[in-house]
Amino acid sequence: MWTWLIPVLSLGLLVAAFVAGVGMFLGILCGAALIASVIVAVHHAEVVAHRVGEPLGTLVLALAVTAIETALILSMMIAGGADMAVLPRDSIYAAVMIICNGVVGICVLLGGVAHREQTFRVEGAGVGIGALIVMSTLTLVLPAFTTSTLGGTYTTSQLAFVAVTSATLWLIFIFIQTVRHRDYFIPVTNAADPEVHAERPTSGQAWMSFGLLLLSLVAVVGLAKKLSPAIEHAVEVANAPRAVVGIVIATLVLLPETWAAVRAARANRLQSSMNLAIGSALACIGLTVPVVVLASIAFKLPLVLGLEPKDIALLALTFLVSAFTLGTGRTYVLQGAVHLVMFAAFLFLAFVP
Repeated sequence: MWTWLIPVLSLGLLVAAFVAGVGMFLGILCGAALIASVIVAVHHAEVVAHRVGEPLGTLVLALAVTAIETALILSMMIAGGADMAVLPRDSIYAAVMIICNGVVGICVLLGGVAHREQTFRVEGAGVGIGALIVMSTLTLVLPAFTTSTLGGTYTTSQLAFVAVTSATLWLIFIFIQTVRHRDYFIPVTNAADPEVHAERPTSGQAWMSFGLLLLSLVAVVGLAKKLSPAIEHAVEVANAPRAVVGIVIATLVLLPETWAAVRAARANRLQSSMNLAIGSALACIGLTVPVVVLASIAFKLPLVLGLEPKDIALLALTFLVSAFTLGTGRTYVLQGAVHLVMFAAFLFLAFVP
């Protein structure tokens, strides 16, 4: 009963928050509903994943979360105008750092603690991180160095080029992942994992879970948006940079993927964790950038994509270390600790730039 009751109650609280505003009591209820919706979203994603198998299962959650996150960014851009010119940049950068350092780090660390050493297919992870490096560089790094415009911005033609190339690379990766080289992303069967021997859900159960997954994700993003003013106020009280708000919201939105990836790593299915992490990071750019660019051109919204020098350095370090982590197909505790240190550096420098 809780698998459908929590999404319904969460959406009810979301409606109440829109009508009555978020006071202290309602804010606490919304926070609890947000966490519960994350747990339910992961449950329904796992039901769908068990029905369709890998790697389509992890793709479902990644696409659902990224699509709703993109809609959230777009709505805030249109509503905020010039004040939100850096929001897409901050959101994409935060998502990439959270996924590549936070999610990968905690999965490798906990998986190493539980199973000493874990393996995954290099063929899938390697091509994924390669595409992510190219897409991130074109989107977040080059605008800081191009000379046609100033201030970390692109011209209209440059924006169109980045949007088309990002979408193209993402679509090719999806084709490789789900059709041409699907075996590169399928985890080795773990006989000790009870989910391997569990009965597959029926088609009706899978479709019901897919619908409830979407409702849960709408509740997660909606509640995160309603709670963002309180988060922004707390950031201002702490005298922290405005970019911290984007990090907090990105963290809330990525909670379902993080929870699912950590559970897979603990169950000795690191391949599923890597599929989810890399696929989510690629979808974050491949889906978000084209939509944001189209909105920027259509509504004449200012758009700043170029990162600050310290962020470029940290992004480059992340990709360098990720190449070593994903280059052997074997992971253990130290690699996870290294990624978590970089994640801690990302958070620290966000508060103390």
